[in-house]
Amino acid sequence: MALLSAQLPKQTLEALRRKTGLRVLASFEHEFVLRNLPTSPPLSLRRHRDAEPFGHDLMRLLTACGMQPETWLPEYGAQQFEVTLAPSEGLVAADRAVLLRELVRDLALRRGLVASFAPLQDALGTGSGVHVHLSFVDEGGRPVLLDESRPGSLSEVGAQFAAGLLRHAHAVMAWTAPSPVSFLRLTPDRWSAGGVFLGVANREALLRICPTTATSPVAAARQFNLEYRAADATANPWLTLAVLLRAGLAGISGGEAYPSPVVWETTPPPDELAAMPASLDEALNALESDRVAASWFEPDLLNTHLGVKRYDDAELALLPVDERVERIARAY
Repeated sequence: MALLSAQLPKQTLEALRRKTGLRVLASFEHEFVLRNLPTSPPLSLRRHRDAEPFGHDLMRLLTACGMQPETWLPEYGAQQFEVTLAPSEGLVAADRAVLLRELVRDLALRRGLVASFAPLQDALGTGSGVHVHLSFVDEGGRPVLLDESRPGSLSEVGAQFAAGLLRHAHAVMAWTAPSPVSFLRLTPDRWSAGGVFLGVANREALLRICPTTATSPVAAARQFNLEYRAADATANPWLTLAVLLRAGLAGISGGEAYPSPVVWETTPPPDELAAMPASLDEALNALESDRVAASWFEPDLLNTHLGVKRYDDAELALLPVDERVERIARAY
């Protein structure tokens, strides 16, 4: 089973290169909670200071390990932080996501803290996600997503990729948000993902066109990326990357069956907003019934994932919500 899991990302990257001539650049942006810190205002310098020397040591550690850290900052949730790494090609991004979590947890323990990447620490809280940033370059290394003449400045191939991801979103989420509490976080007004749509700089969107800060066209093209917002740290980063690329590739190669999605400047009105799955069970059922999405996986891998996740869901289903959340928070 581990071999099947390892083969899928490599096969997917090769399929992307072979069918489109493109290579992916990706980065996994992690949110996490540091327990045992004093209470502090969200997004504040006070929280930054309260976390020292952890933050300083973390950036030095990530740099020494070749992880190319870009930012370390306090987030909105209680005792919550975010760390980002520079984009990297192919499987390196997923490798770094796994290593990052282990380095953060280990350093936290050595500083008398406890780090948790779980989707929720509190059933009513904001929660922590893993935002996956994706961009693509051609065989000459030129970025291909930016086209200022199109809606949202998203190129045709970018819109096709987005169409595939949105079309198969419910099935994809069975892999990217696979815990019994993941979908408690993925609801409107939680700064997670409130609906299945493509938005411009909209934190409610499942798929977001990120703003750029560059002042030159060349730098802007390299910054320009799509952000998938419905992943969390209970997912396998290698399989997350693979399933996102498989869905996008279906859109690129699917022709008229995958029309370009609307690019929303604001959140769609309720009658046009495609809802998120309400539960893990709903997402697993969507994966099983989506023949295209199911075909991306070897039957043994698909059936094992469905079986294990349904078992996890059933094991926690009878517990009070707060206890379900706490068990996952302790594990992750």
